[in-house]
Amino acid sequence: MKIILAQPRGFCAGVDRAIEIVELALKKFGAPVYVRHEIVHNKFVVDDLKAKGAIFVNEVDEIPDGGVTVFSAHGVSQKVEDSARLRDLPTIDATCPLVTKVHNEARRYEKAGSEIILIGHKGHPEVEGTSGRVNKVILVENVGDVARVKVDNPDNLAYVTQTTLSVDDTRGIINALKARFPNIIGPDTKDICYATQNRQNSVRELAPVVDVLLVIGAVNSSNSNRLRDLGEEMGVKSYLIAGAQEINPEWFRADSVVGVTAGASAPEVLVENVVAALQKLGAMEISKFAGIEENVKFKLPAEVL
Repeated sequence: MKIILAQPRGFCAGVDRAIEIVELALKKFGAPVYVRHEIVHNKFVVDDLKAKGAIFVNEVDEIPDGGVTVFSAHGVSQKVEDSARLRDLPTIDATCPLVTKVHNEARRYEKAGSEIILIGHKGHPEVEGTSGRVNKVILVENVGDVARVKVDNPDNLAYVTQTTLSVDDTRGIINALKARFPNIIGPDTKDICYATQNRQNSVRELAPVVDVLLVIGAVNSSNSNRLRDLGEEMGVKSYLIAGAQEINPEWFRADSVVGVTAGASAPEVLVENVVAALQKLGAMEISKFAGIEENVKFKLPAEVL
């Protein structure tokens, strides 16, 4: 058995920043620090931060008066932000800057009088955050939804996108929107995060040379699911796993070539654990696929410096 590691894989700059914000907040203010929702979609990361003194809550009203409050990398609605402000909670915003960019775009389109279509997955925290930054959005999840969209003025429309979508799927939805509403404006696929694009491109290049693809990531991680989906679309048996404990030996033959990648919220230690488990199953050769070396670094908020 051979292992080929995708490049790039794992943590992106937004995830690195969010985790560092919680760790610096714990160091500066002491435990506990309260985090609304999972800081990123990965149980290993969340459990590690819990052990260091972070407490994760579903809503701001669960945070005691004076509790240092961190908003997750996925972003929050204006209502959540206002709720924390009304209680004078000391807040630190760990929203990924690329998500903040989408929020700003949506507000700019609304200010210009456009009705806004949001391409994304219903219930995803990022979609809820973006939806809550403007008065109204129309959610579109797939090409089929485009035909059912009801708008007030088809000549005054704009769209924005969730940042962790499939580039190909999103392009198809945008094309369908443009075909139905020729005057619609928006950023094409530019709002899809660079890390999401890079990891999808890596899987696209890796798939033709592997027999099995393992994607390390959480079941509620949008970008990880897209990596698994992309592998399957390219005809490769693809499995989304939280870690080495979920590997099934029946997935492999003695001569299998196994591709390994990780979603943007999965730490490298989980990749190392998966590699070790595959070696126990007989993997003798490990190589790293050529790919982009990412060096993006986002500025930390002043509150933790």
